[in-house]
Amino acid sequence: MRSIDAAQRRARLAVRHRLAMPEHTGQVAEIARSMVALHATDPATVYLSVAARADGLTPSDVEQALYEDRSLLRMLAMRRTMFVVPVESVPILQASCADALAHKQRRTYGKYLTQAGIGDGDTAGWWAEVEAETHKALLARGAATGAQLSKDVPRLRTQVNTAPDKAYSKPTNITTWVLVTLGCEGRIVRGRPNGGWTSSQYTWAPIESWLPDGVPALPTAEARAELVRRWLRAFGPAPVSDVKWWTGWTLGEVRAALGALDLVEVDLDGVTGVLLADDVEPVAAPEPWAALLPALDPTPMGWQAREWYLGPHAPRVFDRNGNIGPTVWWDGRVVGGWAQRKDGEIVYRLLEDVGADAETLIAAQAQRVADWFGEVRAIPRFRTPLERELTA
Repeated sequence: MRSIDAAQRRARLAVRHRLAMPEHTGQVAEIARSMVALHATDPATVYLSVAARADGLTPSDVEQALYEDRSLLRMLAMRRTMFVVPVESVPILQASCADALAHKQRRTYGKYLTQAGIGDGDTAGWWAEVEAETHKALLARGAATGAQLSKDVPRLRTQVNTAPDKAYSKPTNITTWVLVTLGCEGRIVRGRPNGGWTSSQYTWAPIESWLPDGVPALPTAEARAELVRRWLRAFGPAPVSDVKWWTGWTLGEVRAALGALDLVEVDLDGVTGVLLADDVEPVAAPEPWAALLPALDPTPMGWQAREWYLGPHAPRVFDRNGNIGPTVWWDGRVVGGWAQRKDGEIVYRLLEDVGADAETLIAAQAQRVADWFGEVRAIPRFRTPLERELTA
């Protein structure tokens, strides 16, 4: 069995994730494509992940790609997490992840509607009518907020108490339920937010605004195999458990997808991993590099087993729910964390001695982040111990 050590995995990370020169370049869609998808739970992450991977780009370049060129699209996919993905990848993520999410969401919400006696015995039919009316209203408007759509479709204002026997439970409008389900199904998409690039107050648009003919249908098995192939190209080699964690699928679904690919097993410092059979040649290590990656960046969130790049720093840079905060990287390893203070200053703390040369490059990256933010202020949606300390 071929052995691939941590140093080779870090070299692959640096090159494949565009974090080292000369890969530190490219357009926004190219960067997203190289990462398979950009994490978008925290809206600022998308922008800062791009900033870390290419010189010369600005927030307006990301907005151009998202809302003018529409070469990227925001959608729920793996692990019911929000991502920004290249439009050509949408059918793959739709068939491999989002269709199942839509089914699960509709089943969950349908249970609540049935309990509330809504639909006169035909909850599924009632729900389908509301979805169709909402999509039609959005097509007519072109773009709208949930509040605007609820004026066009009165049944969106239907209120349901999900736990009527609990004192803390209160009725809630089904507007968000319908919009999220339509989004998972690929019929509508989150558009430009109200409030700038750090805002999550999105408008909604019909999918036809991005894909005039809608999302092309793919067989689920084919889509899953292709998604895993792309992930292994960007993040491999890795244990099967990492593939399972990243996709959020069952072990059986992961094994079926892997079985459709030409793979080899490799030894990862005593742990068995998998790698695409045409990707076994070593990647040359780049020159030492530094980076400041944002909270929930796709690189540190790409694997479940993280010791080879995280070391002992998890308690400082992760929150209690497993979300990583802003991190400082040196030559393929997490060596500290960073934060933006209220006055805009970018501050960081190194958790180990990296040497004077590394500190110089890290300081330069901190200045790049400050320049990218400009007058914008953003607090990560998930706060970590180190980020809180730096902003105290």
